Amino acid sequence: MSNTPRELLKADAIAAMEAQVRPHTLNPNAIRLRKSLGDLTGLTQLGVHLITLMPGHESSEYHRHLYEEEFVYVLSGTGEALIDEQIHTIGPGDFLGFPRGGVAHVLKNTGSEPLTMLVAGQRLEQDICDYPHVKKRLYIYGDRGDLVDFEHIEPDE
Repeated sequence: MSNTPRELLKADAIAAMEAQVRPHTLNPNAIRLRKSLGDLTGLTQLGVHLITLMPGHESSEYHRHLYEEEFVYVLSGTGEALIDEQIHTIGPGDFLGFPRGGVAHVLKNTGSEPLTMLVAGQRLEQDICDYPHVKKRLYIYGDRGDLVDFEHIEPDE
């Protein structure tokens, strides 16, 4: 039996973890290999993941959160970040921070090796996520969500 506390996830344990394949609902090219580090240490308010994108794959659908914040720290590999419709090259040591209500973004592995990143974000009970390229809005509440086409959103005036 190990004396390692739950709060400490050792490098060899992380390396031995099997990554979950997590395709994004709105983008069939967004196939992420995810190791959920935060869950294993008992975090409930932050999602912390080791994400790997194989060459040619994207992290998600181009999106922005209205209430949650998230960040990405690139560990290895190269790629591009589409941020507010501008393409930026990313690589090891680069940090990306996306504040609540910020601009839309998505990452893509444009290199020939896996792109591995530490990704973390809040886990609010409620959030709204916009997907501008596919013109959809996701209303998140708890473990559920409602996806609505932009054209069906009616402002309450």
